[in-house]
Amino acid sequence: MDSLTALVCGLCVEREMCSNDKQLTEIEISSGSERLRVDMERRGLALSVFTVVYNVVEGLVSVVVALSAGSIALLGFGVDSFIESLSGVVMVWRFKSGDGLSHEQLERTEARALKLVAWSLFILAAYLTFESVDKLLSSEAAEPTLFGIVIACVSLVVMPVLFFMKRSTAASLGSASLRADSKQTFACVLLSVALLCGLGLNYLFGLWWADPAAALFIVVFLVREGVEALKEERLCSC
Repeated sequence: MDSLTALVCGLCVEREMCSNDKQLTEIEISSGSERLRVDMERRGLALSVFTVVYNVVEGLVSVVVALSAGSIALLGFGVDSFIESLSGVVMVWRFKSGDGLSHEQLERTEARALKLVAWSLFILAAYLTFESVDKLLSSEAAEPTLFGIVIACVSLVVMPVLFFMKRSTAASLGSASLRADSKQTFACVLLSVALLCGLGLNYLFGLWWADPAAALFIVVFLVREGVEALKEERLCSC
């Protein structure tokens, strides 16, 4: 009888120990997941801050060079960098202030920002279309600019890396906003390709029409980005 009692007590103790071990394991897993989430949020914030700073610097340099060379493609690329920085500012704000606001407040603010980005892109697209067609009809050539080519090449190095880092971070966090922001970064890659083609053809072969043609190609992407931003804005408003 004593041995049976000891056996039962031993089983109870073992069961309690297993239960405690399971609880500790669950706590450790939860703690590890929380640390990973915090690390990913910090990474997302750092990527967003870098996006804003890089786009502002790129925009300033591009506009200055564009005005001196008379390049409508480079001007559009530069102004688009400023507009894209607005999206980065929204992401910085979300990562830094998101915990103190309700979900509805976050969505309303992001919807307003997306609408501003969309209409800014449409206005820029209309301006580039007018200027590009005018330059094509008047055969007004832009000055070849090696500096502009360097800007496009730097963007082609930086933006793909930034795109992949944003996409992987968005997947880890399950962040739809950061995923949408990564798509805009990928659009910058395509804009850089168009810019490089236009400036390169003008610089290497003297094809003056390549610059306004590249600007018209950029217009297509601007309109597409604007439409996507409006779609995201409607989703945020729902």
